[in-house]
Amino acid sequence: MAERKKRIVVGLSGASGAVIGVRLLAALGRLGTHETHLIASASGAVTAAQELGLARGDLDRLADVVHNVRDIGAAVASGSFLSEGMVIAPCSMKTLAGVANGFADNLLTRAADVMLKERRRLVLVARETPLNLAHLRNMTLATEMGAIVMPPVPAFYAHPRTIDEVVDHTVGRILDLFGIEHGEIARRWSGLAVEFGSRGEDAGVTP
Repeated sequence: MAERKKRIVVGLSGASGAVIGVRLLAALGRLGTHETHLIASASGAVTAAQELGLARGDLDRLADVVHNVRDIGAAVASGSFLSEGMVIAPCSMKTLAGVANGFADNLLTRAADVMLKERRRLVLVARETPLNLAHLRNMTLATEMGAIVMPPVPAFYAHPRTIDEVVDHTVGRILDLFGIEHGEIARRWSGLAVEFGSRGEDAGVTP
């Protein structure tokens, strides 16, 4: 019997930064190691269209399986659906609040709730700034339940030259959290001695 591909659920909510989820789906498609299950909220699809000019059909074609966000009876709504975990990228503050407070009123937040109850990896690419107290408290709640809150913070030490490089670094770090080998989508830090050579001390750079 052929071994079943590992599965990963990718959610897109309505926060800015749809490119992160889209680039993640594309990377997983190229790697071919996981079967991708997409849940995009209505706002997520609108944001992908506004920011990327991506029609809903084109977004759906990036995933192996697409689930309607209103289909609360979908396979991913059950803990019996085996997967390596879930990423919500980007994760709006509304979706974060739903996850943090167990308010599973749609398939996106229900699937995330499943990850928490089954003790599977859940990565929330929280996209908002500045943050108010409700946002911070919800991040704490989600973290206490086992989620990983990962704002898409640029890695300036990698000297990114384009927005694409900033996005790719975030995507690479997401893949790292799932132990998915991806080559060098995200540039890895090699240490000051390698990065600066003998110039490190001269530049006043210390470990």
